[in-house]
Amino acid sequence: MKLIMRLAINVFALFVVEYLVPGFTLTSLWAAVVAAVAIGVVNTFIKPIIQLIALPFTIITFGIVAFLINVALLWFTSKFVPGFMIDNFTTAIIASIVLSLVSWFLHKMASE
Repeated sequence: MKLIMRLAINVFALFVVEYLVPGFTLTSLWAAVVAAVAIGVVNTFIKPIIQLIALPFTIITFGIVAFLINVALLWFTSKFVPGFMIDNFTTAIIASIVLSLVSWFLHKMASE
């Protein structure tokens, strides 16, 4: 049940980002569900490996590289999920920030 709730929160967060960020497009509910699952898989399996490899650069840049990895993975995911599009890297930066904040807020609201 928790997994379905987390998925629903992430799908809703993606729709909020689509509403707030121009250039961030979801064509359907199904595209949002697939995008939420794909982002979850990428963040679970690929992101830790890349962050471990980039750890020295992350330390030197005080975390900016970790943020850019997050942005790049979001943009990368949009290239492979049909119906989920991000126009450019600048849009991916803004979308990543908004998605992080909205997801954090919604998960906090759901846990209380």
